[in-house]
Amino acid sequence: MMRLISLLCLLVLPIRSGWQSGGLQVAIGELQGVDVSHYQHVIAWDTVVARQSVEFAFVKATEGGDFIDTLFCRNWESLERLGIRRGAYHFFRAYGCGYDQALHFLQTVDMRPGDLAPVLDVETSEGMSKAVIQEEVGIWLRTVEQSLGIKPILYTNQNFYEKYLSGAFDQNPLWIARYSNERPLLSTGKRWDFWQYSNAGCVDGISQKVDLNIFPGTPSMLERLCWYPPAVGAQEASLAIP
Repeated sequence: MMRLISLLCLLVLPIRSGWQSGGLQVAIGELQGVDVSHYQHVIAWDTVVARQSVEFAFVKATEGGDFIDTLFCRNWESLERLGIRRGAYHFFRAYGCGYDQALHFLQTVDMRPGDLAPVLDVETSEGMSKAVIQEEVGIWLRTVEQSLGIKPILYTNQNFYEKYLSGAFDQNPLWIARYSNERPLLSTGKRWDFWQYSNAGCVDGISQKVDLNIFPGTPSMLERLCWYPPAVGAQEASLAIP
């Protein structure tokens, strides 16, 4: 009897069998993705791709002025090999210099055409004032934008955004963390571009719980948030670190 029940379950489960999102209803046409770091340990990306439809993935690259995620290169290269739309993020230390942290990220991440725009992860104040946080975050965002020619994506949780960042960086794409079945609504009315709706996802090929995300658009819309080098003649100058 148990074997019969198991067989019936396999027949009715969707193709995305390993993707457990806590019952969230994802609208037709929306894209789903994950974000990972060394906390997820070594990931079997071939299994992830074979058993789930992962349209994009963000990978931790750097933190502060000198830390490089121990699994960044492995994850970054695997995503390119498998053709998953990838993006790299930097974990911001509020007590650090925004310019130095931007240089650290730029020197670490080898961007390729079609990669998602760089991400700045800002979620801890570490005793710094709102004014200092906004100043150093602004320096990081401008430095990376001037080097690569694309506006970086700003990641934060909804509470931190409202307290420290609201209204200050409205020109940058926004990635909001809010662990709920209810979509984020920001006091400024700004629309988010990515929503991290869970930090406890279960995905085949990833042994640890993982963050789950939604992009509320089509692949062609996601393409607008991707980096491409400038014209061949200006490429080296535009990509040079200031």
